[in-house]
Amino acid sequence: MQNTRYKTGLTIAELLIALAMVAILLVAVAVAFNASAVNYQQNEAIFRTINSARQALFRMTSQLRTASAVKPDPNSPAECTMMTADGEDITYRYNAADNKLYLITNDDLTDSDYVLCENVTALTYKKTLTDDGLGCKSVQITITVKNGDVQQTVSGAAAIRRNLN
Repeated sequence: MQNTRYKTGLTIAELLIALAMVAILLVAVAVAFNASAVNYQQNEAIFRTINSARQALFRMTSQLRTASAVKPDPNSPAECTMMTADGEDITYRYNAADNKLYLITNDDLTDSDYVLCENVTALTYKKTLTDDGLGCKSVQITITVKNGDVQQTVSGAAAIRRNLN
């Protein structure tokens, strides 16, 4: 009679196969995690760019609504000059060379211009003139921003309350 003993445990071949399967699963999880992290960073950058454009648009429309005067210059669609309710002479200017929107304080030319929004690919101010042509009734603003391959356009309009007569 032969004594058969069964050995318990794993052989080296079984252990190597199990290790290879675990390694494949870990690589798949790492690739998925990396893709998720890259996607999050891209979405975060896009959000910041679009949010910056929205904040700039809100600031401009708020100041336009309460402005005491807006320069009715139809020949400069990338620039809007106004006298604010506080008496400040300011200009919002889009510079296509560096893709930035600037706030320029015309009262103090020694200070630096303030960057309101970066990654701007297009910006227009469409001014509706008063009947006498000396002022603006309203201004429509369109800002297009781009980050990577994603491009978004935000628009707004403001009626100058002092010129609504």
